[in-house]
Amino acid sequence: MSAQTPSIGRIVHYVSYGTPGGEYASTCRAAVITGLGEPLAYPTHGDGPDDLGDDDAQLVDLCVLNPTGMFFNQGCPQDERPARGLDPRRGGTWHWPERV
Repeated sequence: MSAQTPSIGRIVHYVSYGTPGGEYASTCRAAVITGLGEPLAYPTHGDGPDDLGDDDAQLVDLCVLNPTGMFFNQGCPQDERPARGLDPRRGGTWHWPERV
């Protein structure tokens, strides 16, 4: 399977930060890519099959669609690490929607 390339208008998932007190958990939200940034060397990627290479992570600008409204976020880094138990995806990042 070939790697997907971000482009304006594509639907992705944005990971919300959640609240410090835990009232609201970090969660995936639908988002639309509104702008593209440069590839990013993102130091937290490992060597697993779903991890990105040093020059493959992308920065994008997003319109995030929340149940109560929209917000706009610029320069969001890509994170394709799968969420695992106590190691959830990092807030403030985006990833391709999981296939179901």
